[in-house]
Amino acid sequence: MSLDGWIAVAVVVGVFALIARGRHPTYLVLLGGLVVLLVAGVVPPARALAGFGNPGLWTVALLFVVAAGLSHTGALTAVLQRLLGRPTTATQAQLRLAVPVVTGSAFMNNTPLVAMLMPAVLSWCKSSHIPASKVLLPLSYTAILGGMCTLIGTSTNIMVNGLWVEQGHPGLGLFEISKLGVPCALAGLVFLLTLGLRLLPDRGGATTPPDDPKSYTAEMVVASTGPVVGRSIEEAGLRRLHGLFLMEVHRQDTILPAVDPTQHLLAGDQLVFVGVADSVVELQRMPGLVPATRQVFKLDAHRAERCFAEAVVSPSCPGVGLSIREGRFRTRYNAVVIAVSREGRRLPGRIGDIQLRAGDALLLEAPPNFVEQQRNTRDFYLVSRLDSAGPPTTAQAPVALAILVAMVATAALGVLTMLQAAALAAAGVLLTRCCSEETARRSVDWPLLLAIGASMGLGAALEVSGAAANAAALLLLPAGDDPWLALGLVYLGTALITELVTNNAAAIIVFPVALSTADKLGVDPMPFVATLMIAASASFATPLGYQTNLMVYGPGGYRVRDFIRIGVPMSAVVGLVTVALAPVIWPF
Repeated sequence: MSLDGWIAVAVVVGVFALIARGRHPTYLVLLGGLVVLLVAGVVPPARALAGFGNPGLWTVALLFVVAAGLSHTGALTAVLQRLLGRPTTATQAQLRLAVPVVTGSAFMNNTPLVAMLMPAVLSWCKSSHIPASKVLLPLSYTAILGGMCTLIGTSTNIMVNGLWVEQGHPGLGLFEISKLGVPCALAGLVFLLTLGLRLLPDRGGATTPPDDPKSYTAEMVVASTGPVVGRSIEEAGLRRLHGLFLMEVHRQDTILPAVDPTQHLLAGDQLVFVGVADSVVELQRMPGLVPATRQVFKLDAHRAERCFAEAVVSPSCPGVGLSIREGRFRTRYNAVVIAVSREGRRLPGRIGDIQLRAGDALLLEAPPNFVEQQRNTRDFYLVSRLDSAGPPTTAQAPVALAILVAMVATAALGVLTMLQAAALAAAGVLLTRCCSEETARRSVDWPLLLAIGASMGLGAALEVSGAAANAAALLLLPAGDDPWLALGLVYLGTALITELVTNNAAAIIVFPVALSTADKLGVDPMPFVATLMIAASASFATPLGYQTNLMVYGPGGYRVRDFIRIGVPMSAVVGLVTVALAPVIWPF
């Protein structure tokens, strides 16, 4: 191996060591490694930076915007709740996630699917009191398994098929790889949902209670249509809300205190909650509930353009001593009070009937200019904007779902590439005001995109330096004339390389080696090609090997050893099924 190859290997090993220590942000370590290789001349600038212009990376970026629209309108949360219900344990959550995610990723690229599901799944974890670390890694793994099941499930399958066609062979059908991919996916799911459950870490993640001493009183109304009407408080998921307590229910002129979890809810019931600010904000996005005050629908700005803000009432505020309704708060300030906090106490009655006092903290829905206009007035001590996505745009939920269906259909049918479909969908989300431009910008995970681009650069360095090709060739030397052993080594070599570089790069590196091995042995190359497809996607053992692993790495609070502990046996299970079945489906 050349000197450049040894340098590339040393840098990649160093990068993994630093990431494993967990003391520095992943994207900074990856960028640092890429800079070292670039300065050392191991990889040309064009190849080093090509990852940042990769269509896959920008597809992921655009799909964060699509996901923001789906999350902001509550569309995806509503669909997930109907499909998945309200699990009470991590096991139930994983079982209910498995089938929808595997099915979806079989017909849609798994990276965008995870990008769109993550916000809804995190919200689901929060409301269900399930640690995100118990759900996000299975989400990534099931998406990877689903991608193995069809030709369009992952870009790796499409790319390997293109290489296969370049060799003069007819292209594979949409479900040709399903003969092997479906059994592999089933085997992986069985492992993940049995032994894998015991290996998942419990680090709290999304269920960690927020640190906020203020206790707000907020009021919501059960919508006339939606998933809450006719269900009990327990069934509707309102009993174990994150950072919130359902204090009482107002039904016409009757108040139901100390709410019974078996109490069924009717349309028009007014629900009084007590909780912290962030949880009250999340409550606004819950499907089937709408703000109790109709004033929110009378503000000048469209809901997509509004924000949440906190304001502390001063003694000179004209509304002191008057109820919120009597003080005509919306007319005076072009803002609507959605929750009130007073010395951490629970305030009885409805929001509009609360008489304001100096020192009351108000949670407001308002246009963005409210903060600037009222920051220096004498009416409020303190005015600050909450760091959140703003009020939900539930009226646009059907539009957001239609945009999603159109994007998936056009990409799956080959009318548009995934990048083109995602670009149009992102534009549609913004044009239809499913979310604001600011929300869209804030939704993009820029550190993740930097990490993906840098990891592609590292993969390019291993490829151009010859380090990866040498490693693959050495792994195949012990096979001799045994096609079964050679097939097993192809899987092992590809699986190892795909953990070090991207799955696409691993497939590119191993493809010619696999074909030459089949030619040398005088056997049909199809078992080797199919094994290569599965192995290149079977990246379970590191957060860098597959983009979906990298996407859940931070939000789930995972460490590298978590991926190794679960991913290595998972890859072994998939590998055994692959090597056992591939020659049976496509005989040597």
